[in-house]
Amino acid sequence: MKRKLLAPSFGRPLAAIAASLLLMQATWAAPKYKVLHAFGEGTDGGGLWSSVTLDKKGNLYGATSGGGKHGYGIVFKLTPHTDGRWAETVLHSFKNGDPDGSEPNGGLIQDALGNWYGTTNRDGAYHGGTVFELTPGLRGWTVGVLYAFGEQGGDGYAPTAGLVMDGSGNLYGTAPDPWSTAFELTPGPDGWDETIMHHFGVKKGDGAGPYAGLILDAAGNLYGTTRGGGSYTVGSVYELYHTSDGWREAVLHSFNNNGEDGYTPGWGALLMDSLGRLYGTTEVGGVPGYGTVFKLTKLADGRWKETILYNFKNGPTGWGPGAGVVMDKSGNLYGTTIYGGSVGCGVVYKLAPDPKGKWIYTVLHTFMGYDGAQPDANLILDDKGNLYGTTATGGAGGSGVAFELTP
Repeated sequence: MKRKLLAPSFGRPLAAIAASLLLMQATWAAPKYKVLHAFGEGTDGGGLWSSVTLDKKGNLYGATSGGGKHGYGIVFKLTPHTDGRWAETVLHSFKNGDPDGSEPNGGLIQDALGNWYGTTNRDGAYHGGTVFELTPGLRGWTVGVLYAFGEQGGDGYAPTAGLVMDGSGNLYGTAPDPWSTAFELTPGPDGWDETIMHHFGVKKGDGAGPYAGLILDAAGNLYGTTRGGGSYTVGSVYELYHTSDGWREAVLHSFNNNGEDGYTPGWGALLMDSLGRLYGTTEVGGVPGYGTVFKLTKLADGRWKETILYNFKNGPTGWGPGAGVVMDKSGNLYGTTIYGGSVGCGVVYKLAPDPKGKWIYTVLHTFMGYDGAQPDANLILDDKGNLYGTTATGGAGGSGVAFELTP
């Protein structure tokens, strides 16, 4: 039992000063939220359903599914200035019926030469969307189509997520409609060749609807989620691995709408930590049914064990996580919810592991509408621990914002 120290007669003033200092420290330590750009004014883009990406100079790049000069989305760049403001540059505006595609819903990735790659959900030569490349030049940016979906039977259609690139420059992605595929694009002397790595929903218990993008591990294996299918028809987590006979798929977890497990995984990509554990979210399910954050751990016998890290609750703490999570150097997880918060516009949250194995949930920011609403894309972290993200709606222009949050 610890000793109880008695306060001297001047303890109350000292206690008041200490309380004031603690209050000041709490104020100093409060997360700092900043809108970097509000979309929707003039010919600006709108509808940010995807993440932003940082380049080596600290600029942010992204895409909007609507708005722009022709109303069908843009690719943009946000550049920080020394006075703290960020300036937007529109790199490309998509238009209806465009052979380059239109309505990009996924994020962007950059190669070592500074070229950017992304997907569009509509149009292109065969009206099934495209994979495009943006190349910088002296006269601005040039758009080139690497692949147009719908050219061949059984091809994917209408990609909704961004891409990943391996060390050889091959691109990987998903296309959920109508055949549900995961694809590989390989550069060659005559252009880019597509390989369908997997058709979802063909075999019993397989997932269906791979709306989220893929992640790549050090061995070249790919991981993703489906919003439907699986053993209980409410979603799955899968792995794609390469063999001498081509790509093979393994279902790592089938979500179960039994009231305890989450189901219908979010639109955001999975996260893999340094130990090979996978983290993600489900939009619904869990207890009491408003979504979950989950972890999958590979066991010695090759099976994967699911652990629910957090069950979302209806109300001011946020619910319905459409995006996945990111992890900082201390092992804390960060994510967003589309709904909930004090006015129903969503929140940014933190999950911190404690020594007892539990996870502590904290709301870092509550969206109020004027500062953005409906954050539905994965956050990203810079080297200093600052978070960057987007909202699909809200902000001064009503069409979403790009924001920075310092936890």
